[in-house]
Amino acid sequence: MTEGKNYSGQLVFGLDIGTRSIVGTVGYRNNNRFYAVAQRVKEHETRAMLDGQIHDIRKVGETVRQVKEELEKAIGRNLTEACIAAAGRVLRTVNVTVDTEFGYDKEITQEDMYALTSLGVEKAYEMFQEENDTDMRFYCVGHSVIHYYINRYPISNPEGHKTKILSAEMIATFLPDDVVDGLHKAVELAGLHVANMTLEPIAAIQVAIPEMYRMLNIALVDVGAGTSDISITKDGSIIAFGMLPMAGDALTETIAKHCLVDFGTAEQIKKDAGLMKEVTYKDIMGLQQSIVKDELLEVLDPVIQSMAVGVADKIKELNGGKSVSAVFVVGGGGKMEGYTDRLAEELGIQKERVAVRGGEVLQAVEFLEENIVKDSLLVTPIGICLSFYEQSNNFIFVDFNGQRIKLYDNNMLAVVDAAMQAEFAKEGLFPRRGKELDFTVNGKARIVRGQLGEAAVIRVNGEEADIHTPIHGGDKIQVIPSTAGEPAAMELGALHEFGDVIRVTVNDKVVELPKFARVNGQLQSGYYDIKNHDVIEMLNYYTVKQIADFMDVMVDYRLNMYVNNQLADMDTCVYENFTVSWAMKGTDADTWLTAQERAAMAAIERNRMPEPVEDVPMPESYAELEVEEEVEKGGSGDEVPDKRKGGKIEEESVTITVSVNGMPVTMTGKASYVFVDVFDYIDFDLSKPQGARVVTKRNGQISRYMGIVENGDVLEVYWVD
Repeated sequence: MTEGKNYSGQLVFGLDIGTRSIVGTVGYRNNNRFYAVAQRVKEHETRAMLDGQIHDIRKVGETVRQVKEELEKAIGRNLTEACIAAAGRVLRTVNVTVDTEFGYDKEITQEDMYALTSLGVEKAYEMFQEENDTDMRFYCVGHSVIHYYINRYPISNPEGHKTKILSAEMIATFLPDDVVDGLHKAVELAGLHVANMTLEPIAAIQVAIPEMYRMLNIALVDVGAGTSDISITKDGSIIAFGMLPMAGDALTETIAKHCLVDFGTAEQIKKDAGLMKEVTYKDIMGLQQSIVKDELLEVLDPVIQSMAVGVADKIKELNGGKSVSAVFVVGGGGKMEGYTDRLAEELGIQKERVAVRGGEVLQAVEFLEENIVKDSLLVTPIGICLSFYEQSNNFIFVDFNGQRIKLYDNNMLAVVDAAMQAEFAKEGLFPRRGKELDFTVNGKARIVRGQLGEAAVIRVNGEEADIHTPIHGGDKIQVIPSTAGEPAAMELGALHEFGDVIRVTVNDKVVELPKFARVNGQLQSGYYDIKNHDVIEMLNYYTVKQIADFMDVMVDYRLNMYVNNQLADMDTCVYENFTVSWAMKGTDADTWLTAQERAAMAAIERNRMPEPVEDVPMPESYAELEVEEEVEKGGSGDEVPDKRKGGKIEEESVTITVSVNGMPVTMTGKASYVFVDVFDYIDFDLSKPQGARVVTKRNGQISRYMGIVENGDVLEVYWVD
């Protein structure tokens, strides 16, 4: 738009980009009248548009540029913005009801009504997208409120009334992106920006059917070259929009075929037939021909009939299956003789109630140029200009990371809306956490979240901004995506369960033992890095061997192990507050062990030969262990009589014969014998290891060194790796 010094209002530039021609109008509104300062019409040199859709954007853009330049010369001003309208090709309409609840009696303002209709458009778009089964992207190009309600009761204008609930029944109209985008690009090629965009039937109805007539059930049909656009009014509102892809060009094509002429000549014949009874022309052979009006109408009658039937059926469909009370026809295609009569016949209404509307509906429009005839061709161009003042169907363009984005302007647009329209990943707008760590501890799920990344860097026109920063047409938005933080990491020792220790008493001394855990069945220390999906089991016990290892103690095989004063072994589990002790077998080791035994033990310790334990049958109870120890001490079972008196031992020596590694061995001089005594009678040097350890067996079973040996026993002694 531009300000004109000699005009009392802001100049508005409206472009009616039709299938056959482009009409440019510049004017302004003042005191409810519209003043058309200048108007120019230019036909397309080729069929760059078909059925209301641009096929050759470059050629249409060039024609728009020519119209623009002619108007600039006429008004002496530069034109930078234009209002445009789209034909209803592939038109989709959605009915929607929307509410705003205030929670208290609020006096309704224009802002409340505008916010409600904006919410309705958004809801309609969401509903439409759910049902959109095509690959095409659609844009809302028009909407209309059918009824307002306050506290669920209908009202024509809620402004100034108090209500807790404001509602509206609306329709919203959508067109495919290629239709909308093609119009925008053609206008931009001419050096213009789109100030406002509406739907052609909406633009036409603003002029053709004033508010006072919209209480009636009336249809408006804008018969252009490529499409017949339809809108219906009832009870004071526009209740429906529709479109039929058949209009004036169908008549022109029929004339071209019948008269054997090109499309441009056929279009001229159609126009001349409205003014003359006989039309003269040259066919494609260059021969002079003529056709009378009656013959032409006879040729066109089937097409006119088809157009009337199609429009009548569409009107009934949009009007709930019923006819309307009257039809206003605008546009050049509707001026063909016989069209309105056929349409009335198909609708079943009086012929007088279907009429072409021109000068009758342009009473509030004043043309400042001479030789302008007010007729139906001017209704839509003027309506497009008037739509600028409503600003109800506006689109804006912004630059988002170098990409041109079109947005429906509801006066509440922010950076986040542009990002969504540009299909910018939502994750790129917000700081992202690194990959989380998912594992279980004692059967319970545990999650450690990753580190938070850096937030997105957003600038609007070079200024620092955020996702809620308002945006306007022409803004340049730059968004550097947010980053993801470091993935989650944790050592076992960082688990709060590891904060405790296991306290046990070992030989009357309190020892604090750090906890261990079993991870996926394997023992791990607190320094283990937890991995995703690890199964962690915290261990609340130590074995006797683990305690000895922790204390760096080498436990003598001659010692008895006790846990809570019960005989135990190296694998016995020790829990919190348990007691552990180990003591020499027998009360007096020096009197219990012989010199030979002590020498053998020393040799074993020097060579670090562990007491053989594998393959030993596990006792079923501590009682069995006690019996075994009693046996080793000379108690019941394989008794070794203890005949100590006054600290002296009275012994009766016996002689036994055993088999050692298949050879007979006779042992004598002692009252009883243990396995270690065998080493005094065989050639088996413990000081010179021949393997990793010594295996000792009695009657096929592993035997301890201090295990009882009896007459006839079969013994085995050998090294293993």
